[in-house]
Amino acid sequence: MKIATKKSYFFLSFLLFNLIIIAGNQCYADVTAKILAINDFHGQIGTGKTVTESGKKRNIGSAPVLASYLKHYSKSYEDRTVIVSAGDFVGASPPNSALLQDEPSMMFYNSLGNEDCSYGDKDDMYCNLIAICGNHEFDEGINEFFRLVDGGNHKSGPFLENPYQGAKYPMLCANVVRESDGNAIASQTVMPYTIKCMGGINVGFIGVVLKETPTMVTPTGVAGLKFLDEAETINYYVKKLRKKRVNAIVAIIHQGGTQDSDKVISKPISDIVKKLDSEVDLVISGHSHTAINSTVKNAKGKAIPVVQAYSSGTAFADLTITLNETARDITAVSAKIVTTYADEGPGLTPDTTAKAILDSAEAKVAPLIKKIIANAGEALTKTQNAAGESVLGDMIADAQKKKVSAQIAFMNPGGIRADIDAGEITWGELYTVQPFNNYLVTMTLTGQQIYDLLEQQWPPQNTAVRMMQIAGITYTWDGNGGDNKKIIEVKLDDGKTLDKAAKYKIVCNNFMASGGDNYTVFKQATDQKDSGFSDLDAFIEYMTSLPQPITYTLKNRITKK
Repeated sequence: MKIATKKSYFFLSFLLFNLIIIAGNQCYADVTAKILAINDFHGQIGTGKTVTESGKKRNIGSAPVLASYLKHYSKSYEDRTVIVSAGDFVGASPPNSALLQDEPSMMFYNSLGNEDCSYGDKDDMYCNLIAICGNHEFDEGINEFFRLVDGGNHKSGPFLENPYQGAKYPMLCANVVRESDGNAIASQTVMPYTIKCMGGINVGFIGVVLKETPTMVTPTGVAGLKFLDEAETINYYVKKLRKKRVNAIVAIIHQGGTQDSDKVISKPISDIVKKLDSEVDLVISGHSHTAINSTVKNAKGKAIPVVQAYSSGTAFADLTITLNETARDITAVSAKIVTTYADEGPGLTPDTTAKAILDSAEAKVAPLIKKIIANAGEALTKTQNAAGESVLGDMIADAQKKKVSAQIAFMNPGGIRADIDAGEITWGELYTVQPFNNYLVTMTLTGQQIYDLLEQQWPPQNTAVRMMQIAGITYTWDGNGGDNKKIIEVKLDDGKTLDKAAKYKIVCNNFMASGGDNYTVFKQATDQKDSGFSDLDAFIEYMTSLPQPITYTLKNRITKK
């Protein structure tokens, strides 16, 4: 055997060095990946959403159409796609989902999962699905929330699955903790954060819901829970992820805002992002049902991309992220908001699996929701005028006042979820207007307490004004009045001034009665009683009692000075 020469040694060393360089370049190249984000789906598995463009009305959304888009946009990214729901995936849902406890919507989201998503291991790092809790996930309380995500038949079930199996994916709720021990709520499905492997690089996802959630749901349903500051919670878990050597971090926040023509993002989401750790690379938001695609600089000057894609499955955020293998971090984000048109592109071939779920759900509820209740001679809308009053708000308050023979009725505007179109009115349409299954509560308030209650429509610093819809009284308000000085005068229907010392029988729904939306004066009432009637039953009864077709004009009960 010949002994190798120095020249041959040099050649072999040179060859080996270049092979290492080539291998290194291949190993540490950038990787592109997809995050497809929806928010505030609200159980909109069926059709009915439209958009008017150039004078033409076009159908958008529905589970089959949305699924077709999401699968199309992830097609070229195989193991590098994660689909994210940024809260309120269920709640305030149409009857084809709500009447079945939103199980059809959960089954639809499960259907988007890859083979690594399973009922056994919700935190598989290769499962392509993530959701976070929004305020509406707590509409029926913490126990129903856990049942919905962990599985188990509802007392009124089974519905489409027997047994109902829950979610195949992690539900992130980092800032919801138990008062008893300060620990984040947790189950086999619920956790503070998750890590997904995207193209060989670990990406951390932290999910939080707006800290004001207890004021937006029935307080008794979240008793024993605390909702912590969003930014502080995210920053806390950023440190935990960094200890696990995860550098690429996405924050999913169920809180939103708006974006103006200069791409400036408003509060409250902008204030949260400003306080985030610079290790956060991207924020996916929700709650405000708006389109957001811009950046917010945090306290250290880092521009953090923020996105949100309307609501109800009518759009999604298509995020292409660049992952650098050397830094194991997100180095670039490209985002666009995609409308889910049903008459073009992927929408022309609706997803068959999603359609089968939708068809089963609609067949189950069809006998009830298609029942014709009344007829509208014109559209009845929830749109408030400058003073804060709407036609539909007047109607609902009138219905509740009449049902329990109260002197005064109050209705929260957030409980009125849809308009009623002219023509035949079905049971399903009325359910869509009032989908929360609330019941009516009667009680006694003094005139002074009613003044105080009306003042609570303006929280401190005039943020998030919530104008209650009313019956039995009229009043005038002045927006320039100071705190607790907005209401000028309140009168009864007969024109007499409300006596602050007198007592009055009032009615509202159980959400308001327990202090929801920060209407805490209701909790001071005496003689609180469950009337035994649901808000929907009162509304249906009232609609059928009116001359048909129904026309209803604004009652001008609220006057702005």
